[in-house]
Amino acid sequence: MHLHSISPAWPEHCVSQAEALSLLKYPGVWDSLRPRSRTILEKVLTGESGIAQRYAWIKDTARLIAAPPQELAEIFETAAPSLAGQALRSAMDRGGVTAQEIDALFICTCTGYLCPGVTSHVAENLGLRPNAVLHDVVGLGCGAAIPSLRAATDFLTARPDATVAVVAVELCTAAFYVDDDPGVLVSLCLFGDGACATLWRGRETAATGWRAHGFRSLHQPQHRESIRFVNAGGRLRNQLHRSVPGLAAAAVKQLFDAEKAAGLPENVRVIAHSGGRDVLESLRAALPGHPLRESESVLRDCGNMSSPSVLIALHRALEAGVTDPLWLTAFGAGFSAHSCRLDLE
Repeated sequence: MHLHSISPAWPEHCVSQAEALSLLKYPGVWDSLRPRSRTILEKVLTGESGIAQRYAWIKDTARLIAAPPQELAEIFETAAPSLAGQALRSAMDRGGVTAQEIDALFICTCTGYLCPGVTSHVAENLGLRPNAVLHDVVGLGCGAAIPSLRAATDFLTARPDATVAVVAVELCTAAFYVDDDPGVLVSLCLFGDGACATLWRGRETAATGWRAHGFRSLHQPQHRESIRFVNAGGRLRNQLHRSVPGLAAAAVKQLFDAEKAAGLPENVRVIAHSGGRDVLESLRAALPGHPLRESESVLRDCGNMSSPSVLIALHRALEAGVTDPLWLTAFGAGFSAHSCRLDLE
């Protein structure tokens, strides 16, 4: 399938790491933590985390810590369709595509749940046709964007004249959770809100000239407990083990080697999910010669946004005028990892 346009979106609130620390020092949050936990937060948020700022739909920590599960669900119900719609509207404007021309809409997310899904709200708000196909992809975590693209490829194989939108959107503030677990504390220092929308067509388009193909996936359920959301009193609590950087690097290396054996060009540029500083360092060690500059810049400017991260890194590469073949990879809950190729044709 062929990329027609791509556009990211973020909430209006931009929070520096120093500001995040001050927000977490709100008495209702800070006083509930053990001294060791406070030390972890101070060390990460004032140290070399690779993150300068993040975006948040709501930056009021006092509100988030006091919010019952119902209120967090309502935040997601309002914010996710709004942010996804903002990104898709921008992608449509960039590509000169009207809502009536979109034949299918795929939206992936893991930071909240709606039934009917986020696609229903976005389709209504943007005015998609009543017979447009809607697909909500949930439960795939940070790696979800690439499987969503793969689903769009299958749709376009059957209908090559169609136009398909694929959007990744995450509201990590709707999954705000605080306790003394190190994984939870690190999550508080990493995650931010964001979205990225892409438009695709089955036949070559002059809009970008990029074609996506060569999709691969790897699932390792034996590592499921290393990174996942768990239900904690009706709230989403991120479970994040210190082994994740190594798991990510090993899984990505396995996918990369398989694609290399299939004929991956030597001048390929790797575009990866910006999981965190340690994740990117592990990926660089596993893939020597690939600096992951776009992934690093997304982490610096936006933090870990979960599923939109890899698409926003792709957007930065394309905006910079990259013409080398691209290899995209994203990973997360499952434990799973995914990849695909983009070639300029």
